[in-house]
Amino acid sequence: MIVSQQKPWEKLERYLEQDKGEIFVIGCNGCAQSSGSGGPAQVEEMVEKIKTTGKNVSGSITVDFLCQKALVKNRLKPRREQIKNSDSLLVMTCGIGVQSVAAVVGKICYPACDTVYMGGTKGEWGGEERCDECGDCMLALTGGICPMTMCSKSLVNGACGGASNGKCELDKEKDCGWEKIYNRLKALDKLEMLTYSTNAKDYDKRMAYGEAIASPRWALER
Repeated sequence: MIVSQQKPWEKLERYLEQDKGEIFVIGCNGCAQSSGSGGPAQVEEMVEKIKTTGKNVSGSITVDFLCQKALVKNRLKPRREQIKNSDSLLVMTCGIGVQSVAAVVGKICYPACDTVYMGGTKGEWGGEERCDECGDCMLALTGGICPMTMCSKSLVNGACGGASNGKCELDKEKDCGWEKIYNRLKALDKLEMLTYSTNAKDYDKRMAYGEAIASPRWALER
């Protein structure tokens, strides 16, 4: 189980302000629905809230498990025209799900949620996407590729000086995470994202909040 909570509305509004066109909203019937952060009810509420800002919503859908790219690709096929005509997607799920959707759709994907640290093991996924449960998801700036997990040094403001020929300084068999981010943003025509500075990670956010610690989930994951 991966627990997530919705980002503050003010932050989501800043995402929406960057879009000139329509936005597509996608939720997850798996962990996000269980967390109350991205199930069908939350997606419906989000669509209505976005409309109050004057933005157009091209469509919405919930997929059983957004961490499964093959399933995501299959479920989104009937919506490909809506997604094609959208400026971006707002993805209401954990960091793994946002990365999976971004890898499939070829559009900017904004994370509507932050993943909450709950300790323990989170299972295995068929893809390379991982979430570090940092509590402050920055996938909106990195083309849907997580620098915390794809970069061996977890750098959040660009590549180090040791990478060469597209490979990591610490592991010559591993692709440089920030080169992947650069290539993704270039393909999306969003290289200006690399000019945005980000604050150092607040590691306090990587600790579970009080309600989570008091929940049965915390005991199970620990």
